[in-house]
Amino acid sequence: MRGKKAIINTIMSLLEELVAIVCAFILPKLILSYFGSKYNGLTTSITQFLSCAILLRAGIGGATKAALYKPLADNNKKEINSILKATDIFMKKVGIILAGLIFVFAMIYPFFVSNEFSWFFTFSLFLIIGISTFAESFFGITYLILLQADQRLYISSIFKIISYLANVLIASLLIVSGQSIHIVKFGSAIAFCLYPILMNCYVRKKYNIDKNVKPNNAAIAQRWDAFWHQITTFITDGTDIVVLTIFSNVFEVSVYSIYNLVTSGLKRFITSLTNGIEAAFGNMIAKNEQKVLRENFAIIEMIVFNVSTLIYTCSGLLILQFVAIYTKGVTDVDYIRPEFAFILILAQFFYAIRLPYQFIIQASGHFKETKKYAIVESLLNIFVSIILVIFFGLIGVAIGSLVALLYKTITFSSYMSKKIIKRSQFIIVKKCLISLCESALIVGLIRIINLHSELNYINWVVNALIVACVSIVVILCGVFIFYKKEFKAFILKLKAIRK
Repeated sequence: MRGKKAIINTIMSLLEELVAIVCAFILPKLILSYFGSKYNGLTTSITQFLSCAILLRAGIGGATKAALYKPLADNNKKEINSILKATDIFMKKVGIILAGLIFVFAMIYPFFVSNEFSWFFTFSLFLIIGISTFAESFFGITYLILLQADQRLYISSIFKIISYLANVLIASLLIVSGQSIHIVKFGSAIAFCLYPILMNCYVRKKYNIDKNVKPNNAAIAQRWDAFWHQITTFITDGTDIVVLTIFSNVFEVSVYSIYNLVTSGLKRFITSLTNGIEAAFGNMIAKNEQKVLRENFAIIEMIVFNVSTLIYTCSGLLILQFVAIYTKGVTDVDYIRPEFAFILILAQFFYAIRLPYQFIIQASGHFKETKKYAIVESLLNIFVSIILVIFFGLIGVAIGSLVALLYKTITFSSYMSKKIIKRSQFIIVKKCLISLCESALIVGLIRIINLHSELNYINWVVNALIVACVSIVVILCGVFIFYKKEFKAFILKLKAIRK
């Protein structure tokens, strides 16, 4: 049952991310075409600043999930309700504070872009984009955490798909009909409010939530330790745009956002492969199934390393041509930045391969023990990005992310290997070297092949298919040579699940 739930969650997460990626490419393209790079940079920057406000709810998700694994495994409904009650009370307070913080940010942010936009124009747009952020924090987070811990993430995926499709439909119609950017973003805000409303209704009906129980605040006492881990995630995802907004301009933010469309889409794809895994690991840990945990972790690690090598190598070979096609006709800024693209993709590779180690640490509830690594990562990202952006612009912030992500990958892998899984701390080095050799071989083979150089989507798709086929063959050969034991175990797991 645990394996089947993990597969269902993975499939639905992949579908959710596929829809999200497609939608994420449609709207920025329309904004670029109808409004220009300046407006695209502005809306991207505002969205990132709003993620600063979301830090208020950071930590509660990881702490609540870790606390819920055992009562869910034991079917202890009273304990489940008491943990949810404590989480809900905390999130209600966060929602009120968040509303005030969004208003304060809306007043301050316009001064950062005063050279391009009037104060009231930016102030009102900030408030409109903040509506969906507030709705999600105030209404949806508690029940999302419950679905994640109970291995029912697929329900959340269904509701998110509905909101994504509603958003792209409403926003696209408003853009092509000539509406202002404020009206477009208000339509998007309404669409995204569907998600927390639908999820709230489902969980209340499915779980018969008891609001009269005494809140178990002790169960979520680790929320402040988990807070630092969430800050790290925020900095990884958001420091670049915030630093560029303050130390550069909205045009550079727009360039970053286009490359980030690709890398964040790939990151979300990798994450969706592992979304249902943390809860499964948590269940194994709650039941003290150490042997099963080690066996399943080895399989997940194999999958993540090989899929990451595949998609980020392909991305490195294809991203510049895609950006050139995607921004064709947009001449207000140069979008072709090869050095920046390479460093950004390398940084995201380290983000992806870190995920299995992070999930084991979170499922084990080791937030306090590892928060020092999160703090150091945060400081590295901030200071390296600020120092280097002055001299190297986009490349500087990408280097900041790379340094921070490399540090966190090494420290998380080392801690997990030493304290939880009990294995050699140098296994990750071997796996990285395998990935490096595979990528080098793929690049060498592609250079021998004459790919289409004419810029259009048809040629790009043909190139992508060629690159993907070559990459898949190389990666599969690597799996059979270097991951034979893990691959056999994976096949046996699939056969067992099908029975």
